[in-house]
Amino acid sequence: MITKVECEIRLTEDPEKVKLAVRNVFEPEREMLTPLSRGYLYTAIGEGSRPLRKLYNLLRTQRILDAAREHLKRGTIRDTVVFYLHKQAAYMGIVAFCTVPEKESPLGAIEFTVKTDDVEAFIDWLAPRTVQGRPVGEAPPPDP
Repeated sequence: MITKVECEIRLTEDPEKVKLAVRNVFEPEREMLTPLSRGYLYTAIGEGSRPLRKLYNLLRTQRILDAAREHLKRGTIRDTVVFYLHKQAAYMGIVAFCTVPEKESPLGAIEFTVKTDDVEAFIDWLAPRTVQGRPVGEAPPPDP
């Protein structure tokens, strides 16, 4: 499983604060900053389940597994899952999914792209089904 996280850093934003927003929900193994005409593109990459552990734990702490599961399923295309998190919420250590990123996150959303051999296993691991708000059948991480 390989996860790529990208977000735009606008000229009015502090790059370190944007990086912190990403690091609050993701533990990158590699990071890159690419100049754009109106700022930078910050890219963070990680392999396996370890980089996603912060997100994994936050989904459980915030008790939003059902909402997360829906967003993950909606963003599935073959062997890839794409979803968006609100940048300002992530800066505060809070997971807030964006359905329409350009409207819901005014400074741009954080885009997650997860490539995995087994999308269903990935979703079952990160956001398992729940009964009365509690996870049931916690799955091991896919293709570690």
